[in-house]
Amino acid sequence: MTTSTPPAWPHDVLTLAIDIGGTGLKGALVDAGGAMVSDKLKVATPYPCPPERLVSEIVQLCQPLEGYHRVSIGFPGLVRQGIVLEVPSLSRRVYGGPPDPELAAQWSGFHLADDFAHAFDLPVLVVNDADMQGAAVVQGQGVEFVMTLGTGVGTALFYDGHLLPHFELSHGAFRKGMSTDIALGEARRQEIGTKHWIPDVRLAIENFHNMLYFDHLYVGGGNAKRLEPADVGPKGVIIPNTAGILGGVRIWQMAGGL
Repeated sequence: MTTSTPPAWPHDVLTLAIDIGGTGLKGALVDAGGAMVSDKLKVATPYPCPPERLVSEIVQLCQPLEGYHRVSIGFPGLVRQGIVLEVPSLSRRVYGGPPDPELAAQWSGFHLADDFAHAFDLPVLVVNDADMQGAAVVQGQGVEFVMTLGTGVGTALFYDGHLLPHFELSHGAFRKGMSTDIALGEARRQEIGTKHWIPDVRLAIENFHNMLYFDHLYVGGGNAKRLEPADVGPKGVIIPNTAGILGGVRIWQMAGGL
């Protein structure tokens, strides 16, 4: 998951944590204990957003932040070893529009970690955004499942505190020819209204539990605020959206760094 890892970090290591979303780009500095120690900077995600534009926008956004030793990036798509396999939200010319084959082709196989490492001249870790959110909140007990609700639906799995390989579980079928990612995504919520969207969230959680038999569930993302505790079931909790930033330290620890 990393481009390079030094043998040791200073005891006061600072991490630049970046959360890339379909509607917003956020960045902040996080200390070794996982506390945010700068203002959270935010700008709207530009469209269309090919890889080079995303890197440029992030670098510009984070210019006011200084003194950090490494960079953590939560990315809203399938990324392995820093290489993007697909990213539905950024493969559209306008937010919520139809997929654009040209943009999808530009993203497929793009080595995002290398580009960011070159831009920042620092070690960079790029993971799925749900993985990074989950790293901030998991307790290290049994099977822990993270579900993020935003432009689309992100998922992450942990076992006894270890991050498992990332799978796009929300791309499985839900109903009426829609995947879970589409059925619970922001465009669909706006189309059917929150009142009808919430029962679909409950059903999706039940479906995921039947597949995974998780011990704990964490529901985050921008649309988690529309839910009540009862909506996520007895094993679930609603987590704050700041987890997408604060997980930037623990994700390094899980990757073998301090």
